[in-house]
Formats: sequence, C-alpha cells, structure tokens
Amino acid sequence: MTALAFQSQVQSLLPAVEERMREQSAGYHPILKDALDQLLDSGGKRVRPTVVLLASAMLGVERELSIDLAAAVELLHTATLVHDDLIDGSPMRRGKPTINATLSTSATILTGDFLFSQAAWLGAQVGSTEVMRMFASTLSTIVNGEIVQIFERNALTDREAYTQRIYAKTASMFELSARAPAFLVGKKTEYGEPLRAYGYGIGMAFQMVDDILDFSSDAASLGKPVASDLRLGLITLPSLYFLEAHPKDARLAKLQHGEQIADADMEALIAEIRASDAMASAHAEADRQVADAQAALASLPVGAERDALAELADYVVERLH
Repeated sequence: MTALAFQSQVQSLLPAVEERMREQSAGYHPILKDALDQLLDSGGKRVRPTVVLLASAMLGVERELSIDLAAAVELLHTATLVHDDLIDGSPMRRGKPTINATLSTSATILTGDFLFSQAAWLGAQVGSTEVMRMFASTLSTIVNGEIVQIFERNALTDREAYTQRIYAKTASMFELSARAPAFLVGKKTEYGEPLRAYGYGIGMAFQMVDDILDFSSDAASLGKPVASDLRLGLITLPSLYFLEAHPKDARLAKLQHGEQIADADMEALIAEIRASDAMASAHAEADRQVADAQAALASLPVGAERDALAELADYVVERLH
C-alpha cells in the first residue's frame, strides 16, 4: 500500500495494524485465514485506522493500544464489506473478486460473522468499557441502516432519509475512529465532541463523494456499472438533487415505487444526471461537510497530527479531481 501524505506521521504503524488484523485468523479454519488474506490483499487506503492513529498520537495514547484500536476499527469495517457485498450480489470490489464470489453464501455469512467477533475481541484489548459500548452502538447503527436500505430501497427518498442512511453506512464508523482515542486517555469531556464532529464531517463527505463517483467515474474504475445504486433503486445525493430539480420525472417515480424502467430510459436518466447541475451541487455539499470537520479541529491540540487530520479531510473531496 502506498502511503498518502497525511499518513506520514503514522506510516510506520500501519504495517503493524495490518499484521494485527492478519493475526486474528491464527488457530482457526484455513478458509478463514484465506478469506482474511484475500480481503486485506485487495488493497484499500486504510483511512479509518489512519484517523485512529492520528487522533491517538495527538492525545498521547499508548502505541500498542492505538494499534489494537486501529486494527479493531478496520476489521469491523472489513466485516461490514463482506456482508454488504453478499447483500448487493457484488462479484468484484476494488477490481478483485469478493468473498461471496469465492465462497458459498453460508461460508460468506460465517466469514463476516467471524470478522465481527474478532473485531470485538481486538476492541476489548484496549481495556475500555466505554469504547466497547461505542463499538456495539456503531455496529447496531450500521446493521439498522442496512435493514432500512433493504426494506426501503424503492421508497420515496428525501434529504433527511438520505442523511440518516449515509450516517449509518459510513459516518458512524468515522465517528468511532476519531472519538474513541479520547476515551483511552480520559479526555472524552475535553476532546470527545470535537473529535466526534470531525469524524461525522469526513464520514458524511466520504460517502457523498462515493455517491458522486458512482455517477462520474467509468465502469472500469468503479469495478461495477456506473450509477449502480440508481440501477438498484437507491436515490443517492446526485439523483436526489436531480429529483429536487425535476420532481415530476416519471423515470425516478417508477424507480421509487419499485417499478422497472427500460434500459434505454435508465441510460438516458443517468446521462442527464451526469450532465446536470446536480453533480456540482453534490460536490459543494461534500465540501461543506469537510469544512465543518476542519472547523471542529480548532479546539484540538496543535501539532503535526492535527495538521494531518486536516489534510485527510481535504483528501476526502480531492478524490473527485
């Protein structure tokens, strides 16, 4: 993995985080080791553990505790991806086969369950009941969000519903990553809220950017069809802005009511959204979330780690360039 500029402060710790994750399959069935290796070998920027490590270094968290916490957060995230890919029927992620494309449905579910349990075990190693409560709450939020998405996939979407969905899907994990270190050094009262606000902002922006890239990128880059969420009946930020500008669009109305639209109509709708002001409006909203996240850093200790967290926030929206 090539380190990004904002990772320079904690670059030496990232291999230890990955090794800690790989260790979690030791002593278990070889299939679980193979699956974990497959997941970790598929890449990823390790943004969430970087947030953990930077916040931990800024607040003076012990090195081994910060590694355990970062590995636990990333393993929790990895577990959610296993179940997400199965639910969505995705054969590829980051250009490589998913676990559900490799194993049976039963084995995939159990692999995800195993990773959830090992993430919890790692999280417990930091010795904080409050952090474990945060882990449990975050997982409940993520699962509830997935249930809502499954049963309301074609329901009428408004801004509030969209915000709740992406908070559950992405921002809640970033909140956990940023805020948990404050609990390990008894600084939750002083730094817990600004770190939570930072995590919320970058998490919301991260998912908004993903939703924009789902429209603006090509299928080869995405590893899946362009506008795959819309094809599944999910209204994300670009299509939400387009819907607000064209509330009587018959194609979107059909999708929201679970009706199929012709392939030609779908391709035309996607092309119109891509060419519309909706894309720039969605980008501007992601920028506002990043600005809010960076503003939250003002009350945190000054230093290289805080500067890196600000650079990380910039990176979230720079993925659009």
